[in-house]
Amino acid sequence: MTTGGPSFEDRTLRMVVHPSISGSGARITLSNRFSPTPLTIEAVEVARQASGGEARPGTTRHVTFEGSSRVTIPAGAEKTSDALRIHVEAEQNLLVSLYIPGKADTATWHSDAFDTTYIATGNHTGDEPADAFDTRTTSWYYLAGLDVLAPHADGSVVAFGDSITDGYHSTTGTYTRWPDFLARRLAAEPGPQRLSVVNAGIGGNRVLTDVPNLWQGISALKRFKHDALEQAGVKDVILFEGINDIGNNAGPEGRPLAAHDLIDAYRTLIRTAHTDGVRVIAATLMPDKGNGYYTPAAEEIRQSINTWIRNSHDVDGVIDLDRVMRDPADPAALNPVYDSGDHIHPNDTGMKAMGDAIDPRLLHR
Repeated sequence: MTTGGPSFEDRTLRMVVHPSISGSGARITLSNRFSPTPLTIEAVEVARQASGGEARPGTTRHVTFEGSSRVTIPAGAEKTSDALRIHVEAEQNLLVSLYIPGKADTATWHSDAFDTTYIATGNHTGDEPADAFDTRTTSWYYLAGLDVLAPHADGSVVAFGDSITDGYHSTTGTYTRWPDFLARRLAAEPGPQRLSVVNAGIGGNRVLTDVPNLWQGISALKRFKHDALEQAGVKDVILFEGINDIGNNAGPEGRPLAAHDLIDAYRTLIRTAHTDGVRVIAATLMPDKGNGYYTPAAEEIRQSINTWIRNSHDVDGVIDLDRVMRDPADPAALNPVYDSGDHIHPNDTGMKAMGDAIDPRLLHR
């Protein structure tokens, strides 16, 4: 999540969550990390989605925080709810509804959710119909995560990256980001599903430097511990980020980028993960010829990075997305079949090809 979100007062926010694993209970985490003032939430309800913003009758569950319905989250902090008993099915959406009674400035948010959020005036957290929700957006606010209580699961895989991981240009509300396709593959394996998938992509994010408009996030180096390694049950991180550093020629301390800058940063992330007992699977950076990011110098850096990833002894596995996604007739460009049209972000077909390119045997068991 990032800074720069809108303000709310006397509003109910109803957000759609798409679980990647089944379980018998859940808990949610609310974040006020990037907001300047304390956040008070009067009521929180979770329900199974019927359709749109409508809750399935009889499935609404009241959420508490240390036994209280009301929670105040200090500026810069997060709160995780008590566990609630609710049947969760993989790929069956939940609705999380928050009521904010007083003014809350500059929401901590995730700008590009590629799903629909429903907003109503007044407290409508317990409503099953969606009649009161007359405003819609495609962002999440304050909701930082859903943990599914799944005793049969071994842990989670975190997809850590930028807009390609976030799902930019995937079709809204269809769950066609590449981490969604990976989750379906893991769910289709024989026996109980052992691994869930957490999407930690942020559009525009860079590895080395903060983005000037921080709704695109602090650097991967700064957010990696919180966004990846502190996720519940994390076993593996799929590290797929760096194209925004290259495309913006954004080296450290304001100087031009060199390939060794990114390689040194990757090594830092890998060492940090290994210290926590987490494995890192690195993905090669995909081609972008035809996009404004592309220059011969940028392409040289991308190729150097990919050569290092393919031959590195630091990583625990490699996913060669460059080879999967490039145009056979022009390896510096995306395959037109997979191109959303901007020559850097895949369409839904390309997202599926990415998810299908990941060998489940790479992931920790």
